[in-house]
Amino acid sequence: MKYNRWDDSKIDTALYMLLQDLTTVFSNQPDLTFEYKHGSFIDIPEKTVSGSHHWDVNEKKIQQSGYKSDVFLRVLGTLHHSHLPSVHSFSENTAQTKLSKFSMQFFTLLEDLRLENLIVKGRPGTERDFTIRRNYLKHYFDTQRSTNVTRGYPLDELFCLIYLLLQADQPDPNFPGASEKQLNQLEKIKPLLYRAFEATDTLNVAKITEQITQMLEENYHDMFNTYFAFPITHHEQFTKDTVFDELTRTDPLENDDREDTDQNDSEYIDEEFSTWHRENENNDRKQTFLQFELDSGTKTNIQGGNARETEDGDQAEGTIQGESGKSDRNDYSNVDSLQKKVTSSEEREADESGYGEANQYAAAIDKYATAPTEADKQSYQDAVRKIEDHKRRLATTIEKVLEHQMNAPRKNLLFGRLSKKLLPVITDENPRIFYKKNDESSAIDAAFTLLVDCSASMHNKMDETKLGITLFHEVLNQLKIPHSIIGFWEEANDVKDTYQPNYFHHVHQFQDSFYRNNGANIMQLEPQEDNRDGFSIRRTAEQLAARREKHKFLLVFSDGEPAAANYDQNGIIDTNVAVAEARKQGIDVIGMFLAEGEIDEREDATMQNIYGRERLMIPGVEQLPEHFAPLLKRLLLRTV
Repeated sequence: MKYNRWDDSKIDTALYMLLQDLTTVFSNQPDLTFEYKHGSFIDIPEKTVSGSHHWDVNEKKIQQSGYKSDVFLRVLGTLHHSHLPSVHSFSENTAQTKLSKFSMQFFTLLEDLRLENLIVKGRPGTERDFTIRRNYLKHYFDTQRSTNVTRGYPLDELFCLIYLLLQADQPDPNFPGASEKQLNQLEKIKPLLYRAFEATDTLNVAKITEQITQMLEENYHDMFNTYFAFPITHHEQFTKDTVFDELTRTDPLENDDREDTDQNDSEYIDEEFSTWHRENENNDRKQTFLQFELDSGTKTNIQGGNARETEDGDQAEGTIQGESGKSDRNDYSNVDSLQKKVTSSEEREADESGYGEANQYAAAIDKYATAPTEADKQSYQDAVRKIEDHKRRLATTIEKVLEHQMNAPRKNLLFGRLSKKLLPVITDENPRIFYKKNDESSAIDAAFTLLVDCSASMHNKMDETKLGITLFHEVLNQLKIPHSIIGFWEEANDVKDTYQPNYFHHVHQFQDSFYRNNGANIMQLEPQEDNRDGFSIRRTAEQLAARREKHKFLLVFSDGEPAAANYDQNGIIDTNVAVAEARKQGIDVIGMFLAEGEIDEREDATMQNIYGRERLMIPGVEQLPEHFAPLLKRLLLRTV
C-alpha cells in the first residue's frame, strides 16, 4: 500500500485510458504513451506525450476537455506541424536573452494558437473541447492578471494581458484595474501581436516572439510564474523537420564502406540483399544466405533482381519444436516442506509475457506452505469458532437453493412430459405445454481464488483479515467448491534495476479443495514488503482462466493502492488494466478494501478507479466477516 497524507492526487483510470487511446490513434504511433506532467509537451527520446496537471480541476467537463485539448495540440499539432530546426534555433537564441522564461512561454502561446487553428480546420469535432479550454483559460488569466498587479509582477501581468487580448471576443477589450504601464506597452506591441494570426509556420512564430522579446528587454525583468511548458523537450538532439519524422526515422548504415567482388565469380541471388555482414568470409562469395534486415554491413557491387529457382545447396534457417514428456527423474510434487520456484532469473531482460510494460522486470516466485504447527492449528480453530455463525447461515442458504433447484421441475418446454395446463394450445402460436423433472447436478460449477495483499501496511490488519479468509475457506470447503488462497508481495530488499521479485504464497491450492483440510495453513500469511497488484492479478487470472469451471471469481483483499519499485505513479493504471483484462477472460474480479475506521473519499475513489462498481469497502477489519458473508452469498447465488 502507498499512503501519504500530504499527497491527495487521484487518477481517473477511465480518463487516462481515453487520453492514451487518443494519443495512439491520432499519432499512429503504438509506442507513444501518455503521461501526466507539470506541463504539456512531447518528449522524443522517451516517446511520451504529457498533459498538464493544470487541468486537475473539480469540474469534470473542464478537466476532460483540458486534457484532451493538450493531446490534440501535441499529437495533431506539434507532432506534425512544428518545424524542429526552427524550434532548435529559437531555443538557442532565447538562451541569450535575459527574458528567456517569458520568451519560451510566449512562443508556446503563439505556436499553440497557430496549431489550434490548423487542428480545428482539419478536425471540426475538436472545436468543442478547444472552446471549453479557451473559456477556462480566459477566466484563469484574468484572475492571474489581478494577482500579478497586487504582487507587483509587471511582465507576468503583461503576459496575461497578451493572452486575453489574443483570445478576446471584441477588437479592443477593456482591462479594468490593469497597470497603466502594461496597458501602454500592450498598445506598442499590438501590431506585432496581431501578425501572429497570419503566421503560417513555426519560423514566423519564432520571429514574432524574438521581435517582441527584444522590445521588452530594456524595460522588464523576467517573468516569475510559469504558465506553459515548452512543447518539445530534448529537441536539440534531432535534425529532422518534424517530431513525427524523428519518431519514424530509419537510421542509415553505421558504415559506408564497400567491398569489390567479382560479379562473374558470384552465384546469382534471386532475393534483394541490401547488405552483407562484414564478419562473413567473402573470399569466394560462393555461399548463399536468406535475406536479413541489418543495421550495419559492407556494400558490394553484386547485382540482383532477376528470378532464380532454389537449389539443393541453398542454406536455410529452420526452427525445431520438441515435445514434453514425463521425466523419469525424482518427483517433488508431494513434498510438504517450503518450496520456492523462480520463474525468472535475476538478470532477466525485458518481459514479453504479457504482464504489462510496468512489470517487465517482475519475477514470479512461488512459495508453498509448510506443515502447520500446533500453534497454527490452534489459531485456526479459534478463528473457525468466531465465524461459525456466518458459515452456518451462508452454507445453509446455498444448500437450500441447490436443493430447490434439483427438485423444482422445468416448465414451459417444447417436449417432455405433458402438462395439465393446455390453454396455451389455443392461445399461443407455439405452445410450450411440456415439463421435465430437474435432474441437474447439485454441484456448483465455479472456481474461486482469493488474493491477499501481504504488504507491510497489513501489519495491524492481518489477524482480523485471517477471519475473513477462514470464512471463505470453510464455506467453500463445505460446499465442495474448488478454490485457492494466495498471499502476494514484492520483496523490496532484493529489488534490482532489472529484477523485481514477487512472491506468491500458496496456502491453499485447487487440488486440495476436496480431500485435504489444510485451513491451518492460512495462519502462515504474514505482512511482508510492497505490493505490485497489476502483476499479481494478471498472473493469478492467467491460472484461473485455465480452469474448466463455468464461473470464475478472483477476490482481492487489499488495504490501499499499489506501491512497489517504479510502480507508484502508474500502479493504479496498470492494476486497472489488469482487472479489465481478467474480466475480458470471463473472470469476475472484486476488490475488497480493508480500512482502519471511516472510509474517506480518496480511498473510495482509488478503489473505484481500479475495480469500478465491483468493490467492497469495509470500514474496519473486525467487520470483515459481516461484510464478506453477503458478498460471498451473492457470488454463489449467481452460479446456481
